[in-house]
Amino acid sequence: MNDMMIALLLGFIEGLTEFLPVSSTGHLILAGELVGFTDNSSVAFKIAIQLGAILAVLLVYWRRFWAVGTGLLKMEAGPISFTRNIMLGFAPALVIGVVAYDAIRAAMQTPEIVAIALIVGGVIILLLERVVKTVRFNAVEDIPFGTALSIGIVQCTAMLPGVSRSGATIMGGLMMGVERKTAAEFSFFLAVPTMMAATVYALWKDRALLNADDLGMIGIGFTMAFLVAVVVVKAFVAIVGKYGFAPFAYYRIIAGTAALLWLYLR
Repeated sequence: MNDMMIALLLGFIEGLTEFLPVSSTGHLILAGELVGFTDNSSVAFKIAIQLGAILAVLLVYWRRFWAVGTGLLKMEAGPISFTRNIMLGFAPALVIGVVAYDAIRAAMQTPEIVAIALIVGGVIILLLERVVKTVRFNAVEDIPFGTALSIGIVQCTAMLPGVSRSGATIMGGLMMGVERKTAAEFSFFLAVPTMMAATVYALWKDRALLNADDLGMIGIGFTMAFLVAVVVVKAFVAIVGKYGFAPFAYYRIIAGTAALLWLYLR
């Protein structure tokens, strides 16, 4: 498979899985292993194209971001609370991502970790789905600063490939009393600064490893991820509202088991 086809394939996988609680990074690592895309530059590629999917949030929710921006200029309470909560949720990932980057990079080159995390994460989601949850917060602006920071800390567990950033933040939000749709949207919004920072940092750290061909691959994967994610973002909230998270949990367990068997038998 040539470089363009690899970039298109991984971009499609990224756009499809970024907002589902199945771990887009985990899928990129396993798919990269399958097609032989495992060199040093592949880590920066897998991080950078995630930003393409994240920018789909800016397109789908542009009215919300515009209202927040204009509200901040007017010093309105709602936009100030919204921005505060996003920044508090982002802060733990910023700190831990910088401190633990080398360990994260090493984990991203270990597909066995991904397979195990997929299975364990699926079991945890099934257990959490059975827990009785009392809804206390129905909008991102209503989330208290301590809860926003706690969700940000939970997000950091997704630095282990296979955990799922969206899954960790959404399930963490639900357990803290955030309404299901609001938890999903908070996960979307929190992804914007988190993945922007991760992409810039990864490209800077790996700049010596990247050449023009690598940047071209990143551009192709980035664009594909963006286009696919635009569709997925619009559909995700409706799917979760109707079916919950159990189907994704069962998928994680099946996919993780299949990946372990493949890695063992290959």
